[in-house]
Amino acid sequence: MSAPKLSHLDDEGRARMVDVGHKPETERVAVARGEVHMKKETFDLLRAGNVKKGDALTVAQIAGISAAKRTPDLIPLCHPLPLSHIAVDLALDESLPGVQITATVRTLARTGVEMEALTAVSVAALTLYDMLKAAEKTMRIQNIRLVEKHGGLSGDVVNE
Repeated sequence: MSAPKLSHLDDEGRARMVDVGHKPETERVAVARGEVHMKKETFDLLRAGNVKKGDALTVAQIAGISAAKRTPDLIPLCHPLPLSHIAVDLALDESLPGVQITATVRTLARTGVEMEALTAVSVAALTLYDMLKAAEKTMRIQNIRLVEKHGGLSGDVVNE
């Protein structure tokens, strides 16, 4: 069985932006998730709101939203999309200990928003690391993944 053709490569194997002009505009939704693992002491500091740089969870949330909007500036072959909704939720999880980050992105467009959701989670996690690195430099950003996507020609994908 042959490998599927990669859409970002032309017939000569060169990188290209995919032409989506022929595709219909449909509602697209993507949900991505990731985690920031930390020591219990750092988790307790975050939970108590005693981070020297300020409200780490809110700053990370805003950074994630901003990052989703800037995805085509960061990922060279992504299309700029009119995003209709971006939600970035950060939840303290004592079982890690750490923070679960979930991003949901919506658009009405010719291509999906998976990269925007993944970028939102990634930048929110990096921002959280930046806000907490004075307390701990051994935090781990882990398991950033697409949880689900809806819409488009490939239909619905639910990974979790």
